[in-house]
Amino acid sequence: MNWSEFEDQLARRRDAGHPAQFWWRDDDAGAVSSEVKNLIHLSKNCAIPLALAVVPASAEPELFTLLHERVAVLQHGTDHRNRAAPGEKKTEYPAREPLEAALARISDGFGRLRTLAGRRFLPVLPPPWNRVRKELLQGLPAIGIRGVSGYGARASAEPAPGLRQVNTHVDIVAWRQGRGFIGEADALAKAIEYLKGEEPVGWLTHHAMHDPAAWNFLERLFALTQVRWLSAPEAFSYTAPAHG
Repeated sequence: MNWSEFEDQLARRRDAGHPAQFWWRDDDAGAVSSEVKNLIHLSKNCAIPLALAVVPASAEPELFTLLHERVAVLQHGTDHRNRAAPGEKKTEYPAREPLEAALARISDGFGRLRTLAGRRFLPVLPPPWNRVRKELLQGLPAIGIRGVSGYGARASAEPAPGLRQVNTHVDIVAWRQGRGFIGEADALAKAIEYLKGEEPVGWLTHHAMHDPAAWNFLERLFALTQVRWLSAPEAFSYTAPAHG
């Protein structure tokens, strides 16, 4: 898959009246860095909505002064600490942890992030490592969380009553091959594959890991005219309460 083929497929969808819909989530925000500043500038300069997944425990108040009107803040767990037992995949929410303890931690992070982000806060949980126990989902709406976001094709648009799931599908970091950019061909091919599904195609980035090739790819991706980029509230069909 190359850019020409990719753009041709997007153009055919657009001309048929079914333009591709993309959305963008970036993970692991918290501290103010040159990388996160570059990320926010890229979003503003290209006029692309950004769903910024922030770790509440490491969130610096200065971060929120940098945000522009196209940035929505999502809750990236609470402390991004790996609590997995031996043999268990990385997760902030291990199977052995009591549900009440996990929900209390999520609630604490929810309160802190909502205070810091204000009106830019979107009550959506993209869990660290894109893993959350199914048992936890039932308790999230009581905290105030209205959405969850993982990685790959979702099993359900509503994994629990009052909870909407919208996933990401194309992670541009090659985590198992040096942690650089995965390459244009792989990224574009994955996007085309997920266009066959019912969700908007979610692009997942990690600003702290980006090499020049990753940044260059994003600039070219954001310059496309054959696609519609959804904001996070649009992707999750979320409307803020009148009093919020």
